[in-house]
Amino acid sequence: MKIISSLFLITFFLSACSLISGPDGYFPDKKYDFLDEQIEEDIALPGSLSDPNSENHYPVVGLEEIDSILEVPKPRQIFASSGNSSVQLRRLGELMWIYIETLPSTSWPIAKNYWDTSKYEVVGADPISGEIEIEFNMETKLQMKVEHGIKEASTEIFLYQINKISGDIESNPEFVQQELEKIVEYFAASVSNFSGTSLAAQNLNEMKKANIFTEDGKTVIALDLNFDRAWSSVSRALIAADIITNDRDRSNGIFFVSYAKEEERGLFGLFGGRSNNNNSQEIVLGEESQFEITIKEENGKSFVRAISKDGNIADSEQLLSKINESLS
Repeated sequence: MKIISSLFLITFFLSACSLISGPDGYFPDKKYDFLDEQIEEDIALPGSLSDPNSENHYPVVGLEEIDSILEVPKPRQIFASSGNSSVQLRRLGELMWIYIETLPSTSWPIAKNYWDTSKYEVVGADPISGEIEIEFNMETKLQMKVEHGIKEASTEIFLYQINKISGDIESNPEFVQQELEKIVEYFAASVSNFSGTSLAAQNLNEMKKANIFTEDGKTVIALDLNFDRAWSSVSRALIAADIITNDRDRSNGIFFVSYAKEEERGLFGLFGGRSNNNNSQEIVLGEESQFEITIKEENGKSFVRAISKDGNIADSEQLLSKINESLS
């Protein structure tokens, strides 16, 4: 009798499940219904409207014929975030630019969208060169340039007002500053919520302004900057890296610094070094800790070298590496 009751209950529950979620039940399973959907025709715009201008951020390369099997490499990471992105308006003399702690390929679609939603007309946008041209008035146009910054995975944005006839940059710092301030606000509100990237602008990530190479067995930092910006950038890097600047000779492009190797920093307190309470004191170290940081401009680029007073190349390389990490 118990067996018959159990079979009855099982049959009842199975029937109930079928009645509720079966094909003819109250709540049928529709997860595969999309397979039976028909492709509808595209929506036709009325004659009074036109398609909006849009940029394809994910272009697909056309392959007409494939003669052999292609080995597809592992895709490299195209976006990474280290937390809060920083957006700043920086100035050096009349030169102003926006500094953003994110990759140019991520900054590009945000910059493009800023102008697309502005009152100005975008007349050209090239993600390969990072340039956006905007119609301004009868005599001039605006040009925005999105570039890789000095710091790794950073962006610098410049804005110029250009004469349409001569092609010269016109000096209008007040207007440029006002417009850049608006762009800073737009980026500050957008970049933290934006996790995408433009594949069309990927090459901008490779156009770095700071590169290290070896010359005659010695390390050199090459900066794609003029002397004024290079001097300012290295000066900030020395402060950020906690490297003591004893003196400087700007006319000859030399910083005279004191620097101890990482393993020697624990001994700084014995020499009156800097403490965690920010009470900086002058450090008097031996000759082996004295260096000259030189900056020389050649063909529009600046080259940074380190020379140890005792001729220790290894220590000079470590110092340059520290400076390079702190460039911004």
